[in-house]
Amino acid sequence: TDLPRSPAAAAEPHHASPAAPRRLREKLRTAARMAGPPAHTAPGSRQQVQGGERRAQPASGAPLAAARETRAPFRFDYERFRRSLCHPVRGRQPGEDPETRARRMKIKEMMKFAWDNYKQYALGKNELRPLTKNGHIGNMFGGLRGATVIDALDTLYIMELEEEFQEAKKWVEKSFDLNVNGEASLFEVNIRYIGGLLAAYYLTGEEVFKSKALELGEKLLPAFNTPTGIPRGVINLGRQDTRPYSIGMSWSWGWASAGSSILAEFGTLHLEFLHLSELSGNPVMNIRKVLNRVEKPQGLYPNFLSPVTGNWVQHHVSIGGLGDSFYEYLIKSWLMSDKKDSEAKKMYDDALEAIEKHLVKKSAGGLTYIAEWRGGILDHKMGHLACFSGGMIALGAEHAREERKQHFMDLAAEITNTCHESYARSDTKLGPEAFRFDAGTEAMATRLSERYYILRPEVVESYMYMWRLTHDPKYRQWGWEVVKALEKHCRVEAGFSGIRDVYTTTPTHDNMQQSFFLAETLKYLYLLFCEDDVLSLDDWVFNTEAHPLPVNHTNFKA
Repeated sequence: TDLPRSPAAAAEPHHASPAAPRRLREKLRTAARMAGPPAHTAPGSRQQVQGGERRAQPASGAPLAAARETRAPFRFDYERFRRSLCHPVRGRQPGEDPETRARRMKIKEMMKFAWDNYKQYALGKNELRPLTKNGHIGNMFGGLRGATVIDALDTLYIMELEEEFQEAKKWVEKSFDLNVNGEASLFEVNIRYIGGLLAAYYLTGEEVFKSKALELGEKLLPAFNTPTGIPRGVINLGRQDTRPYSIGMSWSWGWASAGSSILAEFGTLHLEFLHLSELSGNPVMNIRKVLNRVEKPQGLYPNFLSPVTGNWVQHHVSIGGLGDSFYEYLIKSWLMSDKKDSEAKKMYDDALEAIEKHLVKKSAGGLTYIAEWRGGILDHKMGHLACFSGGMIALGAEHAREERKQHFMDLAAEITNTCHESYARSDTKLGPEAFRFDAGTEAMATRLSERYYILRPEVVESYMYMWRLTHDPKYRQWGWEVVKALEKHCRVEAGFSGIRDVYTTTPTHDNMQQSFFLAETLKYLYLLFCEDDVLSLDDWVFNTEAHPLPVNHTNFKA
């Protein structure tokens, strides 16, 4: 390969394709040039990308090709990158109290149990079905396999489960096939597969992870071939055609309003694609240009945007599903840029101000929550997915103006407390998918369809950030309550399973060990009981699947 290898990675030959970064550069440039609108693109559900007659002809293709032939291949200096980190990846492990260590070891045992059962019954499938002891493939990943492997890599590494990490790496080397043909969620493939592979590369320097990430990133690019550059939500990984607005490559979700793209989906690409750019030496998309131009109702960002016109399709605003990680990626983009991306910081500050003004409410019982906004009418519910926001606001508070810091830390603590209450008020001490603040009910699910728990991480994610930023011992105590509840209600003979009703002490299991349980829930719980220098926030930013990506302290072109 053209890249320097870490000493660990040099022990055995890796066969990364040197052509992959160059092909990626070429396709990224093509994607960046798409500007003119297609001839006929009518909005509609599951809309095909069309536009026959007027294809934008790249004017500068030949000179670019010539430049590529003469320019030296881009090289990322991995050793220099590792030297730039402020802390060792796994920390310095100073003396600590025995109870904290014992709790961390318990979470490590849970991870080993989850991985060992996946390996035994479902290796190569996307997820383990622990009750029936078989694998589940699903239809989110377009024929890609091994979602649990890719999601687990960095957690296994951080927990020093060396043998298990080598098993996972071997599967990636020998069995991870990217030549698939199927409909994939751009968002899910990006956060799980691209995020997981990038994190594994940055943590270990193993070439195989980098080359797979670049090759898969290239397959996602046709989703950006739209008049605005805002990608559609679904992409066929098997049909590669880079012509502008090519037919059949990507489309919008059938349930998304009027062929629109979803805020949390197209807004949750920036961290990963920035790193694809870093590793391939090529600039990537700019979704923000469209978002800055379009008018925000009351400063809020609705959940649905047309990839054809660049306008909002309907005014539903949510910090939970459909909107959540867009806001998270604004503050994290700024942090990842070593606090240089002032545009992202301003967008985050403005969005948070609008959220606080219009959506943050306090219940009669004194609980602070973030409501949803539907065309000006508030829906007084909060989804489990929105519980990441306590951690996000705390992360942003650290870097707010001096006179606003304490205000935002208090807001973060109040929201995290509300999410803890949603756990504490259930019989299992696990939280429901959504909880409401109406008809005298507070922080509880009132609908049967919202009473389930699928091993989600957002609440413990906020505990981890709140612990790191305040060191208030209650966050570790709350995290330990979750560990005990998971062991009691979700651990089964062959893995961990979600439950269908958190309000009964004899819950029915859903027979699914989600890949994000290994990527996120167990990682955040483990880090909650680690010293602060393990995956230090000075060096790492977590993507929305908890995959650590490095803060860009400098430019690592070799």
